[in-house]
Amino acid sequence: MIGTTTPRELTIRGVILGALLTVVFTAANVYLGLRIGLTFATSIPAAVISMAVLRAFSGATIQENNIVQTIASSAGTLSAIVFVLPGLVMVGWWADFPYWESVAVIAVGGILGVMYSVPLRRALVTGSDLPYPEGVAAAEVLKVGAGVGGEDENRKGLAAVTTGGLLAALYPLLAKMKFAVEEVGGVFKVGTGGSMLFGGLSLALVGVGHLVGIAVGIAMLTGIVISFGVLLPQFTAGGAPAGTELADFVGTVFRQKIRFIGAGTIGVAAIWTLLRVIGPIIRGITGALAANKARKGAGYESLALTERDIPIGIVGATILLSMIPIALLLADFAVGGPVAGALGLTLIASVVYVLVAGVIIASVCGYMAGLIGASNSPISGVGILAALGISLLLLGLFGQGGSEADTKALVAFALFVTAIVFGVATISNDNLQDLKTGQLVGATPWRQQVALVLGVLFGALVIPPILDLLNSTFGFQGAPGAGENALSAPQAALISAIAQGVLGGSLDWNLVGLGAAIGAGVIAVDELLKRSGKSLPPLAVGMGMYLPTQVTMLVIVGAVLGHLYNRWAARQTAPDLAERMGVLTATGLIVGDSLFNIAYAAIVAATDNPDALALAEGFPTSLPFGLALFAAILAYAYWRMRRDGKSA
Repeated sequence: MIGTTTPRELTIRGVILGALLTVVFTAANVYLGLRIGLTFATSIPAAVISMAVLRAFSGATIQENNIVQTIASSAGTLSAIVFVLPGLVMVGWWADFPYWESVAVIAVGGILGVMYSVPLRRALVTGSDLPYPEGVAAAEVLKVGAGVGGEDENRKGLAAVTTGGLLAALYPLLAKMKFAVEEVGGVFKVGTGGSMLFGGLSLALVGVGHLVGIAVGIAMLTGIVISFGVLLPQFTAGGAPAGTELADFVGTVFRQKIRFIGAGTIGVAAIWTLLRVIGPIIRGITGALAANKARKGAGYESLALTERDIPIGIVGATILLSMIPIALLLADFAVGGPVAGALGLTLIASVVYVLVAGVIIASVCGYMAGLIGASNSPISGVGILAALGISLLLLGLFGQGGSEADTKALVAFALFVTAIVFGVATISNDNLQDLKTGQLVGATPWRQQVALVLGVLFGALVIPPILDLLNSTFGFQGAPGAGENALSAPQAALISAIAQGVLGGSLDWNLVGLGAAIGAGVIAVDELLKRSGKSLPPLAVGMGMYLPTQVTMLVIVGAVLGHLYNRWAARQTAPDLAERMGVLTATGLIVGDSLFNIAYAAIVAATDNPDALALAEGFPTSLPFGLALFAAILAYAYWRMRRDGKSA
């Protein structure tokens, strides 16, 4: 399939460059995901690096650069599997990560995610008005690098991306040097209880907020008010237990109670979202079948470029054939445990679960990524729901009351199945962003989908040895033999706790039920608002409830600033060009932060020191200096945005 078509697109050199970038981005994301529970979208920095490298070769095209970022992006996003797989070490089932078993789990889940997304492209990309902030941003970067548009516009656009990138990298550099703070906020008393509000000083989050829009920002703010303004003070009423600091108590309640409520809200919102998009999904599948019929009847070349997906017959066959290695993996994993005693029934139930849950999760994750971006989509919330589903299935098959060893084996089996489903979630959370980028730059869908599969395979080969290295160097908190510098792996710990809670009988279902009730109420409000042309996206409300405010607060700030800027841009003589300057500057903010994170993760991994860049530990004015600098950078970015937008 790799050839030198016109325009040049899926090339050998592009695949090699994408594979090399995969190693760097995947390593960075695995480390950051285990250390702080966050990963970043790699499509934009991959696009920037690809353009810089391929510019040295003749005949490079915007579509070829798009293929490179597609490969690196899918592999980098697949690293979110660290939100589940380390749980097998944490519960004491694995001592390390068996290489080929880990590769197979990651690869088969990722390939399923690609296949499920083929018909979703028509439903959620070409047939919807979802913003796809990172997909649009990556397309703008590629267009500027390729010189699309007038010379003056491209010059200003490239300057906007470059300046935004430098500004976004400057602040975290000074923060890691300890001259400025990385976040502001704190824990405070509310009545007899307490709450907390923090804001991570990340210009990338502001850039994402600018791109996702005001409706999502307001919805996330609503979620914050519900979780941190109402629920957290209520659940901490009476104060911290004797000998426990208020900050520790509030943080524990948020992790152990409020996030479960948020997960319930996300679950109901996800189901509602699926019901709403099921019509477009069916139309997407119908369109794929029609395209396949046209391919057979009139020939492949008769189809428009944007209609050339991987044939739906190949997609369906790949999905069904993938169930065979999944069944073999599960059968091998079940040896010696209680599942082996009812192997046939359990395998059938588990494979059907993967097949059905994969469709639902791919649809929901694709929608969430289109709504707010892959970096900020609460993918771990989907992991919680997947773990909850398989745990309930196993509970129905085997019941409770078994020995401690049997329960441990069932928990491990549930995590193993969740890892496969989570592979579907991570890829569908990202590749619709990539397909949106492809749509905007004139890429051929089937070539991009092949590139996504290649990215999955590269990522699957790279992730297990990185996990093994970090496990042997640091270990994971809560795992047998973990040291004081062990990685927290917060999502893996939470998802493991879900499986243990269901199968061991200790999960508080009232929390999940309360979240579901809140989700139903938000859905009702959203439906009423839509009658007047407004919206309160329920999934975004769930994100605001579930995610820490370090992530969400600055997204809201960016959404407000972006809304104000776009209102100003609409009054200019060239409103489209003025708005594009805003998109490009916001894109630069995301690029700079992402590239800095990659460099910093490499430095930390090489030195085994999270404070490797620290020069001014205890700097007395780090808080006021940081706030003033952050505000100044933001003000300058938007002043420059308006200057370039006005002249455009």
